[in-house]
Amino acid sequence: MSNEGKKVKVHYTGTLDDGTKFDSSVDRGEPIEFTCAAGQMIPGFDAAVKDMEQGETKTVHIPAAEAYGERREEMVQKVPVSQIPNGDQLPVGQTVYMRGPAGQSFPVFVEAIEDGIVTFDMNHELAGKDLNFEITLVEVAG
Repeated sequence: MSNEGKKVKVHYTGTLDDGTKFDSSVDRGEPIEFTCAAGQMIPGFDAAVKDMEQGETKTVHIPAAEAYGERREEMVQKVPVSQIPNGDQLPVGQTVYMRGPAGQSFPVFVEAIEDGIVTFDMNHELAGKDLNFEITLVEVAG
């Protein structure tokens, strides 16, 4: 029985191959709810949940291509500090939110500020990484 197109609630714990935990709905005490196979989750996660039964728990390994994609060097940008409001106050080593041309905000990682140039990395923080999830299907709603 496929869960495709159905609202599901799952508990999950996500780890990297070295065992580092990067996210867990279990730790937050609240399962996540999404429509299965509607593009709301990374492709490998959707695929894992699609054929699960309510109450089932499984562990899946999701390669980077089915997760947040490969890391792309063209997503690393260098911008003069003078072109950014309060650019000299950007927190190096942290993620900030910028506004795109249409007014939407998106996360960028402030990699460095050197010689008046800010280096931004706009790759997702998990890009290029294979992910592991332990997923429990808590509930399926029509």
